[in-house]
Formats: sequence, C-alpha cells, structure tokens
Amino acid sequence: MKKIIFISIGLIIFFSLFETTFGIPSFARKYNMSCQTCHSPFPKLKPYGEEFAGNGFALSDKDAPRYFLPTGDDELSLLREIPVALRLEGYATYNNKNTNQFDLTAPYLLKFLSGGSLTKDIAYYFYFFFSERGEVAGIEDAFIMFNDLFGTDLDMYVGQFQVSDPLFKRELRLTFEDYQIYKTKAGFSKTDLTYDRGIMLTYGLPTSTDITLEILNGSGIGEANPFRNFDNDKYKNLLARISQDVTEEFRIGVFGYFGKEKLKDNIGFEFDNSFRMIGPDLTLKLKDQLEFNFQYMSRVDDKPAAFSTNIKSDGGFAELIYTPKGDESKWYGVALYNWVNSDIKALEYQSGTLSLGYMLRRNIRLIGELTYNFKKDYAQLAVGVISAF
Repeated sequence: MKKIIFISIGLIIFFSLFETTFGIPSFARKYNMSCQTCHSPFPKLKPYGEEFAGNGFALSDKDAPRYFLPTGDDELSLLREIPVALRLEGYATYNNKNTNQFDLTAPYLLKFLSGGSLTKDIAYYFYFFFSERGEVAGIEDAFIMFNDLFGTDLDMYVGQFQVSDPLFKRELRLTFEDYQIYKTKAGFSKTDLTYDRGIMLTYGLPTSTDITLEILNGSGIGEANPFRNFDNDKYKNLLARISQDVTEEFRIGVFGYFGKEKLKDNIGFEFDNSFRMIGPDLTLKLKDQLEFNFQYMSRVDDKPAAFSTNIKSDGGFAELIYTPKGDESKWYGVALYNWVNSDIKALEYQSGTLSLGYMLRRNIRLIGELTYNFKKDYAQLAVGVISAF
C-alpha cells in the first residue's frame, strides 16, 4: 500500500505539469457557447444537456446562424459544415487488473465524433475510435434520430447504441472504473447492457414520466455474418423501462429486459438460451452539490452453456458525485461501489473506487483514482487527463 501511495504522489506531480491545447467541442462551436451549458463536469450531462440531446441536438430557444447551405431547393437539407470533435484520453496506471506493473497507458483512446441536426426533427450521431487501448476499435455509437414523431413527444433512434443508455450512460461516467453489472453476461451468452443494434423509442408524458422501449438484435455490434446479417439468430430482444421524476431532485425508474438467443459452445454444440433482467434505478440530487445514483439488476439465464441451467446473477452499483460549487466547481469527487453476485463464481465482483478530478478548462480535466477489489484483495491506481476539442 505504501508503494501505491508513493507512486500516486509522483504521478500527480507529473500530470500537474501536463499541458494540452484548449479546444471547444462541435456543439459548443456551433452555438458559440460554453461546454458548461450542457456538461458539469464533462462529459456528464446536466438537465439542459439531456434536453438538448433529446431534442435532436438542437436548442429549442436558439438556432445556429447559417447552419444549412442555401441551395435554392427547399426539399434539400445540406449542412454548410460537418460538425466534428475529438476526445483524447491518457493515463498512467499501477497494478491495473492486479498485474503489479506501472504502465503509461497513453493514448488510452482517441475518438472522432460527429453529430447534429440534419433537418427539422431528424438528427444523427456517431463516433469512431481511431485508437482504443492500442487498437482501431471502429464505430460504437451510430444512429439516426427522429424527434417528435407525429407531432407528439415520441422519439425514435435507429442504429447502434448502448442498451443501458436510458438507465445510466457508461460513456458519460466520470470514473476510469466501469459500471461492472452492465458488462456481466453468463456462459456463452452474447447479451448484456452494453452495445447492440436495434430501435429505441422514447416517450415523455406531461406527468414527468419517461417511457422507453428497445427492440434489439441481441448479438452485440460485431461484423456481419456470411449472409450479410448482423443478427446471429431469428430472435429479437425487448427492453422496456419507465422512469418517474418524483421531484426536481428525485427520480426513480424500473426496467425489464427479456429475450432469447441461439448459442454455440467451443466444441460446436448449439442450444437456445432465454434470459430476463429486471431492476430499479434512481437518482437523488441535493443542492447542486451531491448526486447519488443507484442501479440494481437481477438476471436469470435458462441455458447459457450446454450443461448449465437456470444461472442466476445479480448486482449493481452505487455512485456518489460531489461538486462543491455546483457547475462552477473546479474540483469534484466520485465514490463508486460495484458488486456482482453469480452462480458462476468467475463473474463475481466487488470493488470500491474513490476518484478525484480537477478541471483545467471546461473541456480538459485531470483525474486521480484508486480502486480496491474486495474479492481478489488488491488495489489499483489510475491518474490521467481527459480532453475534448
């Protein structure tokens, strides 16, 4: 433990000397405003940012001048400029995954992003990994959004996205440590709450009730098969979720994810697995300084392997975010607790994370993070810089 503390001090000094170029991401460039309008701290969304994203990446109270190119054809919507942005992250880690190594993990990722309004009530968004952990990872999020269908508050997303996006967005978390329960899958199952292809429908009621429905392949976002199909079987999965704002500070939700998949083990034996996931989630905010997020999920797989039946897993996370001066805070802190229990012992996980961040600029932040794995009895450290421009 003394060795970790010593290295922590050295890494903090090293990154305090790190300089990077100031930049403004594409949406801030388009509307000529601060990233703080939608994020605090970035990439975490404020309510205004959530409204902006849900409105097809357009501000209801402000239109960007000269956004579309005048062509003389009223039926043609042509962007004058393609909005683009980059995200660059780099870390130094010690004992990551209990390797007992000090590693300069930079660049950890380099991401190319683009998105915006194509015409009234139609938008797009995607990002491409130039590099993720040293490999070209390709496209993850990529979808077309249809906003306010039929003149109602019904939105539709078509493409690939994270199944968990209506719950808590993994891409917007502030910690190096992940939300482990979203990645948990039993046996040979290909289905979890991370990336998949499908259709997502969202509807907002005047009672501050949000309803989400997702229809998904259940095969992840791998390459097409020899038949040029992305889905590996004839089944489709269904996720339904309802969320209610009780007050401006308190929100509670519940979801259910149900489906079936055809699987194949390492020796070529094929079998069908039916699964179901259910659980609540909630967010509680106090005086713009504290935010508490909670997720619980229970999962049952009928046959995730040829000789395994009725496999049960459950777990979740609890996250506390502290911003002492609200969205004006230079410093912030995060405490994150992850846990996973399962009939498959290899899936079990339990960790506690303390993360401290400092905003060099609205779009450049330093992070220092210590995670302790209670199941395997080791600590790991990550210190790094996250920038978007």
